[in-house]
Amino acid sequence: MPAVPAHTAAERLAALQRLVIVSVLGFASGLPLALTGQALQAWMTADGVDIATIGFLSLVGLPYTFKFLWAPLMDRFDLPWLGRRRGWLVLTQLALAAALWALAATSPSASIRLFALLAVAVAFVSASQDVVIDAYRTDLLPADERGLGASLNVMGYRLAMIVSGGLALIWTDPAQHGAWSWPEVYRAMAMLMAGAALLSATMLPRVPMPAGRASVARHDLFGFAAVLAAVAVGYLLSARFAPPVAQALLGPWLEGSTLEPRLQQRWIDLVALLLGIGLTLPLAAWAARRARFETLLSGLAAYFSQTGAAGFLLLIVLYKLGDAFAGSLMTPFLLKSMAYSPAEVGVVNKVIGLWLTILGALAGGALMLRLRLWRALLLFGVLQAASNLGFWWLAVYGKGVLPGLTLPAFDWGFVALAQATPVDGGLLMVIAVENISGGMGTAAFVAFLMSLCNQRFTATQYALLSAFASVGRVWVGPLAGVLAESIGWPSFFVVSTLLALPALAMLAWLRRPIRALEGGG
Repeated sequence: MPAVPAHTAAERLAALQRLVIVSVLGFASGLPLALTGQALQAWMTADGVDIATIGFLSLVGLPYTFKFLWAPLMDRFDLPWLGRRRGWLVLTQLALAAALWALAATSPSASIRLFALLAVAVAFVSASQDVVIDAYRTDLLPADERGLGASLNVMGYRLAMIVSGGLALIWTDPAQHGAWSWPEVYRAMAMLMAGAALLSATMLPRVPMPAGRASVARHDLFGFAAVLAAVAVGYLLSARFAPPVAQALLGPWLEGSTLEPRLQQRWIDLVALLLGIGLTLPLAAWAARRARFETLLSGLAAYFSQTGAAGFLLLIVLYKLGDAFAGSLMTPFLLKSMAYSPAEVGVVNKVIGLWLTILGALAGGALMLRLRLWRALLLFGVLQAASNLGFWWLAVYGKGVLPGLTLPAFDWGFVALAQATPVDGGLLMVIAVENISGGMGTAAFVAFLMSLCNQRFTATQYALLSAFASVGRVWVGPLAGVLAESIGWPSFFVVSTLLALPALAMLAWLRRPIRALEGGG
């Protein structure tokens, strides 16, 4: 671990304690994310669900993009006994345990609608946990620890994804005599979240209440209810009117295309979804203003008072967009199109790859002590963009081009390979480059988000910023699934590389306001 930026022995010990806590909270945050993302895709792939449907089911992550709507309640109200942030944390972790247990009892192929609804419930509670963890971490860390704190948060986050993503694929691989089914994996993860709730209740230090006038409680409650009602009205209107409008817009173009009917309908569904969002979000904003949702409105006003605030939001959307686009269907690409075995994907992409992400995050945190924020964002953003071309190369040239290696059989108790497993050299190279650069970029990106937050509205503002950051991860899924089937994987990965370039242009434009953030929070 790089040197902790503190001076006296007592300060070093306190800083070390804070950074360990940040790592543990990162683990709790990362565990359910894979269970609504790549692990869920692997389960559906194994159960015979088609790729376009899997792409649309990435929308189960929608709560991650709307969590700023209920985050103000977590800023405004504190649950009794456990203090600020901790009560919400324990509640969300217990709810996650229950939701994962329910999901484990549902089959994706036999009950796809119920399965999707339960996955949305997991994502909703997971997004709520992230609201609390992000706010707690931002409140806990002083400005000079945020680079290292961000890298250690990514380390814990990725360690959790090794467990819920990589090890789970090995546990369920029949070729490795995997004794676990996917429902058993999800039940095990539910028990881990219950254990996290116990640790949160007993081990985390309290954070102080911020200074400043609290909003009127009834205004926040009424405002949140009004926003929910507006979202419900927007959903109903979208369900009724958006599909025929999308059909009218795309009908003439689709009639002359060579796309098969199933893919034509997917494009119509995608445009209908975008029309629905375009209606619902302005309606929710209008409802928040009319109902005087004070914590939300005050938090947004405090954020937008910063120089470059609107530009920062656009940069947040764009910075991980190319990375998210390339990774949105990575599991079905490797399992179905490249025909790698589940154990090989689990070992390389989920275990070795995620360890390399941790290495990249730690290296990124250390480099940020010298590079500072703007240079780190620029350098790591260039590396992220270039790494997507590795998947293009893999899709074009296939496996077996580079010499690989063979992992011997082993049994470590919690994970085992029943037989020696070949590892393709090309896959290993591409995953190594992508995960190291992605880990560096994530460390700089999290530090950037923390630097934008005001302590009075940490949950609200960080939820808003991270919701914008998750736009790529969640919203590109439907487009990615349809596009991959329409243009093929090589062209798909070229598009993902091009999508990374606008963020670099934004960084050049925002150089001065980002450098103004480097000295403090």
